[in-house]
Amino acid sequence: MMEANARTFLEQAITTPSPSGFEERIQKLIAEYIGDSADEVRIDLHGNLIASAGDTTGPRLMYAGHCDQIGMLISYIDDSGFVYAQTIGGWDPQQLIGQSMTIWTDAGPVPAVISRKPIHLLNSSEREQVVKIDDMWLDIGATDKADAETIISVGDPVTLELKFRDLRHNRISGPGMDNKTGMWTVVEALRRAAIAAKKQPLRCHLHTVTTVQEEIGLRGAKTAAGSIHPTVAIAVDVTHASDCPTIDKQKQGDIRVGSGPVIFRGPNINHKVADRLIELCGAHSIPFQLAAIGRAASNDANALQVHGGGVATGLVAIPNRYMHSAVEVVSTLDIDHAAELLCQFALSLSGEDDFTPGL
Repeated sequence: MMEANARTFLEQAITTPSPSGFEERIQKLIAEYIGDSADEVRIDLHGNLIASAGDTTGPRLMYAGHCDQIGMLISYIDDSGFVYAQTIGGWDPQQLIGQSMTIWTDAGPVPAVISRKPIHLLNSSEREQVVKIDDMWLDIGATDKADAETIISVGDPVTLELKFRDLRHNRISGPGMDNKTGMWTVVEALRRAAIAAKKQPLRCHLHTVTTVQEEIGLRGAKTAAGSIHPTVAIAVDVTHASDCPTIDKQKQGDIRVGSGPVIFRGPNINHKVADRLIELCGAHSIPFQLAAIGRAASNDANALQVHGGGVATGLVAIPNRYMHSAVEVVSTLDIDHAAELLCQFALSLSGEDDFTPGL
């Protein structure tokens, strides 16, 4: 079961804002949590946090869990003090209607609500249309533009109201499970590996990276890999759970919340890395699920595999219901098992390993 301090860190991470390009708050939280476990913690010019541990002469292992989340960005304040925003990352506009929001200013958070014209006032044509971002606005209670500009500014980031809720059977819900849970996994994996290394040497040089700007193009993974030059890399992100209504298992696979982390297989994945992950699950009684991806992944594994002359890349994912919404649902058991799997992978790696395909 998840340790109390690790659970507290997870809750704090979920309630800390990190829209793509505005990850400073959460990186500070991560640095404070992992500092005592790592040999070195640094933040690069792009904003990636890189925590390192282990044998500096061993193979370079990179774990990537992006810490950014989707959000919005204030782009206009009208004369009446109503606020308009563009999106950061991939939003379904339907998810935003009637939501409580937070604008994150340099002076602190400002509460807001986002809505549209009430259904009573929609004409028949408007009722049949899918709502667009342009049809919604943020209301902070301002009396006019001048009043609004005393507290917020164009370029301020916006998130859903950040909440953490416990559900039954170790399920938790809230916005930002994508990918605070993957971030938690790679950080916890380093912490556990550092503890285990007191008895069992860590023969690789482990670099845990909480990458930035994944939601707008896998940007942090590219720049972090550019400074680390990993031999082996594993990305940890969320994936769609198919154990809820309307999801087609024939297309998405049979992926269940609470049944263990998901190990991906396919052309974006080094077969030997995937095989090692599967073997470690068997050796350490870690439940897991398999999934297939026949294209380049839409997460950090994509950027990692094609860095430089190529990187032996794996992808481990956390089953997630209702992705990119205010009510994403994951299991704490899944992320706990994922962290243990990555810990064991790091402990198993040595200079004797060769992940060259076919050799």
